[in-house]
Amino acid sequence: VQLVESGGGLVETGGSLRLSCVASGIIFRISNMDWYRQAPGKRRELVASISRPGLTNYADFVKGRFTISRDNAKNTVYLQMSSLTPEDTAVCYCRASARENILSSSVTYWGQGTQVTVSS
Repeated sequence: VQLVESGGGLVETGGSLRLSCVASGIIFRISNMDWYRQAPGKRRELVASISRPGLTNYADFVKGRFTISRDNAKNTVYLQMSSLTPEDTAVCYCRASARENILSSSVTYWGQGTQVTVSS
């Protein structure tokens, strides 16, 4: 299973970006899909997660500003980010828990990351 993120870039304070992450390969089912971020010199941290039925969870620092969603038919997860500040500058990573067949165990996969830079 491969995860490919897109949608990162440079935006001014107060701006918005929409990240996408597409999973491809041999996939029977994807359960949880998450977005993480890692700022320079800091540990990777959870931003938001979404279960297969659509239950969501957000880190306190993004509540009210970011929205996670997914399209199960397209094996894709999105992160709509608004009211961005320079503190949101980070590499954003997609993570997914997926099974390759009905008998296999769930395995966690990571994307390569997409850079989000917010200028002041």
